[in-house]
Amino acid sequence: MIDRAGLAEFLRHRRESLQPEDVGLPRGERRRTSGLRREEVATLCHLSTDYYSRLERERGPHPSERLIASIAQGLHLSLDERDHLFRLAGHNPPPRGSTSEHISPGLLRIFDRLADSPAEIVTELGETLRQTPLGIALTGDVTRYTGPARSITYRWFTDPASRTLYHPDDHERMSRVFASGARSVATLRGPGSRAARLADLLLSESREFAALWAGHEVGLGFDQGKRFVHPALGSLELACQHLVDPEQSHILLVYTAVPGTESYEKLQLLSVIGAQHVGS
Repeated sequence: MIDRAGLAEFLRHRRESLQPEDVGLPRGERRRTSGLRREEVATLCHLSTDYYSRLERERGPHPSERLIASIAQGLHLSLDERDHLFRLAGHNPPPRGSTSEHISPGLLRIFDRLADSPAEIVTELGETLRQTPLGIALTGDVTRYTGPARSITYRWFTDPASRTLYHPDDHERMSRVFASGARSVATLRGPGSRAARLADLLLSESREFAALWAGHEVGLGFDQGKRFVHPALGSLELACQHLVDPEQSHILLVYTAVPGTESYEKLQLLSVIGAQHVGS
């Protein structure tokens, strides 16, 4: 059963304890609120201001699990705080671990400060959870996919269009890396896991994946970075730095270019061009 008073109090407390810079928002001028404004929280949580305000006033309909998950992420809650919020709303908390899509507040704080770099947060299955504006400008909005297509590994082997963003000379290597990664995660998580089901699906849909899977390669990676082919800027050679959250199995990927190179100059242009030339 929902605890409306407890839910409202907890939401108000969390909102008032956060500052704009804590969640990647500009502070602006004439700020009188001791913390975030309701409309700022509503934007972060992908809700209407009216709906969020009613929750803080102990009113409105019973929020769904999906909505509560969105609020927990928008307020940068820890896992313990997320679970507490779910219980206040009358729901059982989602599972923790490798299947969780709740990004830790520490990883989000780093991500929020990367507005001037292409970056994304992905799951161990290659599902993109968040992208910076420059990340979207580089690859398009890849958070829009649903079902198995959320995984870049699945898209790589089932949708030829997904390969157009990468240099053709690298496609063979990338196929091997994706197949290697899929095998490693499926083995780690075991039979019946989401990783194992994804591998089974690819085995039934892609001959290329099946052939690579039979090779049992593991441990491959993008040691030399990645070469992207942007529709407006052409080829970019970018290094890819990884930061892993071991508790949630999420990975923060940040793309950079060597200063003074042509790719570095092109990367600067991304903020001007934006995502207008990339499919969405």
